[in-house]
Amino acid sequence: MKKEIKFSLVYRDMWQSSGKYMPRVDQLVRIAPEIIKMGCFARVETNGGGFEQINLLFGENPNVAVREWCRPFNEAGIQTHMLDRSLNGLRMSPVPADVRKLFYKVKKAQGTDITRCFCGLNDPRNIIASIQYAKEAGMIAQATLSITVSEVHNIKYYCDLADQLIAAGADEICLKDMAGIGRPATLGKIVNYIKTKNPNILIQYHGQTGPGFTPASILEVCRNGCDIIDVGMEPLSWGTGHADVIMVQEMLSDAGFKVPEIDMAAYMRARALTQEFMDDFLGYFIPESNRRLQSLLIASGLPGGMMGSLMNDLKDNLSSVNKSLVKKGEAEISIDELLIKLFDEVAYVWPRVGYPPLVTPFSQYVKNLAMFNLMQLTKGKERWTMIADNIWDMILGKAGKLPGDVDPVIKKLAKEQGREFYTGDPQALYPDKLPEFRKELAEKGWGAGQDDEELFELAMHPEQYRSYKSGKAKADFEIELAAAKAKKKECKEGSKIEPQSVQVEINGEKYIVNISFSDNATASTTKVEATKPATAPKGEVQEVVAPLEGKFYLTNSSSDTAKKIGDVIAKGDLLCYIESMKTYNAISSDKAGTIVEIGFANGDSVQEDEVLFKLQ
Repeated sequence: MKKEIKFSLVYRDMWQSSGKYMPRVDQLVRIAPEIIKMGCFARVETNGGGFEQINLLFGENPNVAVREWCRPFNEAGIQTHMLDRSLNGLRMSPVPADVRKLFYKVKKAQGTDITRCFCGLNDPRNIIASIQYAKEAGMIAQATLSITVSEVHNIKYYCDLADQLIAAGADEICLKDMAGIGRPATLGKIVNYIKTKNPNILIQYHGQTGPGFTPASILEVCRNGCDIIDVGMEPLSWGTGHADVIMVQEMLSDAGFKVPEIDMAAYMRARALTQEFMDDFLGYFIPESNRRLQSLLIASGLPGGMMGSLMNDLKDNLSSVNKSLVKKGEAEISIDELLIKLFDEVAYVWPRVGYPPLVTPFSQYVKNLAMFNLMQLTKGKERWTMIADNIWDMILGKAGKLPGDVDPVIKKLAKEQGREFYTGDPQALYPDKLPEFRKELAEKGWGAGQDDEELFELAMHPEQYRSYKSGKAKADFEIELAAAKAKKKECKEGSKIEPQSVQVEINGEKYIVNISFSDNATASTTKVEATKPATAPKGEVQEVVAPLEGKFYLTNSSSDTAKKIGDVIAKGDLLCYIESMKTYNAISSDKAGTIVEIGFANGDSVQEDEVLFKLQ
């Protein structure tokens, strides 16, 4: 009898792996019937990772999106699954235990059947807690092996991890080959071990296609007992995304497996809708380079899901690096040259911070640390002089146990800064918070929502949710989209579009909007008179400037107290955060004085060297 292989369509992850945004709920609802009519999918990915933050960023309620996206598949009998980051839930930073428990209850109520629990460090403590919470909520718990290649990540490492997760109650195992660098033969041996020891455990393989190994890996894992393969579809298959279902179906059929047939008429309709969504607005945020296979990714091991945003980030990074080079009288570099420098620096940084598997959020942390090193070296400074707090948390063990050892140079730096390494359960560092968020909902009159889903959303993504509720997120997105469209028009027609400055009003608050159409098209909003002094300061004024570009935030958590005009600041005091490349970078004052002006409002875009605070 032929071995049966089933397919899972990772439709939303196709977008995340390609660019910055993903379809709106109205677009998802339109394409769902065509996906169902294709008749070849046993599962469809309906949520996970950064999806809900992206909904919030363009002003859409994530809970509505998840319910509406799940419903047609639930009704058709197609299983739905999501990706979750265990200790980090759906975000980049750790989540309190009470919020994690609510997370699974909400997602089960919204129609998600299976959760793929993974820890970016492969720390079984983080994954096992999620397995327990998911099963308590009535979900199928699929535990994940985050695949990478290093001197510590060998076959035994992954087989031992699988044993621990299955013993702890995992219903299924997923091999998450997020960078697509898993070597086919090695992946086959891992699958063979798990299936031989646990023949009734279902195994699912997820492989990004960027480096080019994935077709061989799919064939090898299937020959060794894998049951389900994650696939993509045109026009967003391949590149930094996933193997196309047509190729996978043909390859496995030829190899003697039983695979489902594809309704090609439905496939073509779904393909046309996906292209329509790209033409509408999503294509403006998909770098062309992400549509290609790049074997250069083998050495860096950076995941496809991160490459979607990386090329967008690099445009800003390139501007900053070139600015420093020009100041030194050196020649500017191209984005390709910067990419190679970044890959080389990732290879330098990764072993020195303990070989964390390069998957969210730790792939971003390693990449960001490498980029910060490059930017500092370009300015004539030393490596390791800009390490964000959440990167320190990874290094110190506050997010879980690192697979390898931390370099002595970084250990020495931690000691000099009074930072201590932690070996306990990471969850113990993040106390329950739901009562605080319930109180905020009541005070603002927002309501906890059906099945407490709005409470969950606020607790999981506090800053983004508040920005969504105020309307500022939607306004910022519309401005960003306008800038992207204008830039594309400028490139197409060859005519220069001058910078624009307009004033908009959001829920009674007025904002100045600055739109630039340079090589790095940008849009920023500054709240009018929200943080400006009533009168001009008298006497000498000292400026604290942004060391990098990103989004400005006065606080990073509900426990932080925002700085305000009139506060007395000592040298070294924390002033604010700049969120750049998905990490919150703490900005401390290099001067002492009294705050007389704050240059930006929460969520505003800032450029390197712009004035954040004025002190007197």
